[in-house]
Amino acid sequence: MATRKLKPITPGQRFRVVNGFDAITTDKPEKSLISSLKRSGGRNNTGKMTMRHIGGGHKKRYRIIDFNRNKISMSAQVVSIEYDPNRTAFIALVKYEDGEKKYIIAQNGLTVGQTVVSGSGVAPEIGNAMPMNEIPLGTIISCVELQPGQGAVLARSAGTFAQLMARDGKYATIKLPSGETRMVMANCFATIGVVSNSDHQLMVSGKAGRSRWLGRRPRTRPVAMNPVDHPMGGGEGRASGGHPRSRNGIPAKGYRTRNKNKASSKFIIERRKK
Repeated sequence: MATRKLKPITPGQRFRVVNGFDAITTDKPEKSLISSLKRSGGRNNTGKMTMRHIGGGHKKRYRIIDFNRNKISMSAQVVSIEYDPNRTAFIALVKYEDGEKKYIIAQNGLTVGQTVVSGSGVAPEIGNAMPMNEIPLGTIISCVELQPGQGAVLARSAGTFAQLMARDGKYATIKLPSGETRMVMANCFATIGVVSNSDHQLMVSGKAGRSRWLGRRPRTRPVAMNPVDHPMGGGEGRASGGHPRSRNGIPAKGYRTRNKNKASSKFIIERRKK
């Protein structure tokens, strides 16, 4: 995968860096695996705006992704690698031996024609999903389950991966993209390899309009507000705004908001990096 820096023929393209989309093989999604996607504009069921800075954007259709990989020991052939507007990673359309088609999160190095399989006793190769009690220690994994049968919830975005560090009894220790080290049930499934589109972090929008295409509306700087609107507002002239904090007064840097009594705390060995 590669990036492309556009020639500055317009002001919006001067600094723009786009994805080369080298890995993409088709631009037409599988019709049986797409559904409509309703936009809320940040409003709740009574029409009240409950989330700011949301609205507009290009119309999208949702691709139904198989996060469970529960067709055990049935091999599937990769038919295409596709772009998904709902996530940063690319997705792969796979066709199983019984003819069923499904979308899965594509890993780096996954190519058309390659065979992937999930289940116990499969080889730890890119794109294969298997329980962590069978994956060799030190392996780079992604799309990790937190509960057996729940479906992948961890390390699903572009370029992310976790690493299997150790096993002890019924638990496996993994290091997550955030730097957190935690224990997960060893019979949870994980996929071998790094999530695709690792160049996503190098993208540069180039202009404000691209954020509007994504459904993001403009955000007012807190220091430009009045004291009644934000703790960082007010002051004579260009005041710095004081300590950075949210609109409801919670400090933005270094303040820990995690509940000390949270049940999952006993599974966390090392907190994420500050």
